[in-house]
Amino acid sequence: MDTTHLGELAAICTALLWTLSALSWTSAAKHMGALAVSFIRLLVVCVYLLIYGQIFRGMALPLDADAQTWLLLASSGFFGFFIADFCLFKAFLLIGPRLSLLLQTLQPPLAQIMAWLFLGDKLGLKNCMGMGITLTGVIWVLLERSETPQEHHLRHHIGRGILLALVSAFAGAIGALLAKTGIGNYDAVAATFIRVLGAIVGYVLIVTFMRRWPAVRRAAQHGRSMRIVMFASFVGPFLGVIFFMVALRHCQVGVVTTIVNTMPVLILPIIIIVYREKVSLRAWIGATIAVLGVAILVL
Repeated sequence: MDTTHLGELAAICTALLWTLSALSWTSAAKHMGALAVSFIRLLVVCVYLLIYGQIFRGMALPLDADAQTWLLLASSGFFGFFIADFCLFKAFLLIGPRLSLLLQTLQPPLAQIMAWLFLGDKLGLKNCMGMGITLTGVIWVLLERSETPQEHHLRHHIGRGILLALVSAFAGAIGALLAKTGIGNYDAVAATFIRVLGAIVGYVLIVTFMRRWPAVRRAAQHGRSMRIVMFASFVGPFLGVIFFMVALRHCQVGVVTTIVNTMPVLILPIIIIVYREKVSLRAWIGATIAVLGVAILVL
């Protein structure tokens, strides 16, 4: 079998799957709420990961990881799958998936800066150029005057939505930094399971503190939305992660990261076709510039 471009193809599949899951979760969250969707989808992912671990590793739970790996990866999941994703889902509802995913392009530059500050990674001219270009693309879109009826309706929410998306990008960068430190040579899918478990701890605490268990139970009984969550959980955090692993195994990390971070551009045709949203030329250019900045940063 020719595997010359297997890594690139797997990375493209990852970006498409994660884009599809983001749109699906946005749809489900409108009926179930961001907190319920964020929490329930992790429980669903746990089931998928248990099955995967038992079949392919002969071990349903990741019990072969040492204490330090558990601590770092669980902390990574707390920031990346709990704080980052919960804020991102809330942003989806306030400013939509297009702008929310665009703001996520700030995550690689933020992670690079943190790696420079805390891990001593070099921050050269190319890194600074990539971060500057990414920021330029994001700001270019943010400064655009709202044009669509949906954006006009959500105008009073846009500041809060942007703030939540920025918090998501920052927390995601912390999660990525902790994951990079903790994963070492450990199995990537098992590492994902530990990260998911770390995030579930956060959700259990916040659901209990906010006394939202009845709301979560009601959300779980919403048949149509639960089918969407189960589908999105399979194609995104589960199948998408597997394709991501394949991509990393057969392709350079920088190339994979660049392809995966094309989601802000990939989502535009879907937004136009499925949601019939008018996307301006400025939005296309800004998203492309932001992705170009990520490409310069990671290649």
